[in-house]
Amino acid sequence: MPTTIRRAVIPAAGLGSRLLPLTKATPKEMLPVGDRPVIEHTVRELIDSGITDITIVVSGDKSAIQEHFRPTPALVAQLRADGKTAYADAVEEVGELSRRGHITYLYQHGPYGNGTPVLNAARNFGDEPFLVLWPDDVFVAEVPRARQLVAAFEKTNAPVLALMPMDPADSQRYGVPVVKEDLGDGSLRITGLVEKPRPEDAPSGYAAIGGYVLTPGVVDELREQYRHFEENPVGELYLTDALNAYAARRAVYGQVIEGRWYDTGNPLAYLTAQFAHVLADPAYGPALLELAKEHAGDR
Repeated sequence: MPTTIRRAVIPAAGLGSRLLPLTKATPKEMLPVGDRPVIEHTVRELIDSGITDITIVVSGDKSAIQEHFRPTPALVAQLRADGKTAYADAVEEVGELSRRGHITYLYQHGPYGNGTPVLNAARNFGDEPFLVLWPDDVFVAEVPRARQLVAAFEKTNAPVLALMPMDPADSQRYGVPVVKEDLGDGSLRITGLVEKPRPEDAPSGYAAIGGYVLTPGVVDELREQYRHFEENPVGELYLTDALNAYAARRAVYGQVIEGRWYDTGNPLAYLTAQFAHVLADPAYGPALLELAKEHAGDR
């Protein structure tokens, strides 16, 4: 029987340079989407998918993330004393996420590249598979993306990448999987990823969207990359390289995720995610939709 996944990594040490100057003093992971910071959407998705151990990999200037999830009983008590029960409940519930997800923090060290936070965290995981989700993604789905990935792993007992259909013209924005076999129900056997190919060179019509189930074998490939980096400290440590090395010899799968994906990593994508989330809110959506209609009429 496949191992049950109980751990997850959220790499949150990036600079957020594509959102400067907005992220000069505020971590990009703490920018709001709706009424909560974007990283809270990721944490809730993991907890709702049965994950009980979440490691957030941070840099030295990301203390706002820890402070957000830290329980604050004194503030809750003050709000209750002031009769602000709804606010007290909301603050208390956010602090409770730390316990429900057993959130721990790890400071990133090592070469640049998205493989480094994964390798940092995996040192504590032994032989367990684990999820990796980026904190600048928001996924809206009836079944959480993380749960869909876990279900795909339980069928395959192998590494799984989250995929979505893409417009071929957008291929230079994504890693594009090389598909060996379509197994049905959105499951694809893949043999690697091509990073940001030209449309005419894209090996498939799918894009990898930053959600993974990784196994110890992929971590071993990351360790081998890091060994080469120590011998010749040039370049970055990329998760894609480790996955490609692993897929050359063993099975890797992609799972087409059902739902709507919002990337908040650049200004337009962030504003789109924010607007879409608010429009879907029954309390705020109708007023915002009327405002949008008014502005459309003015133009």
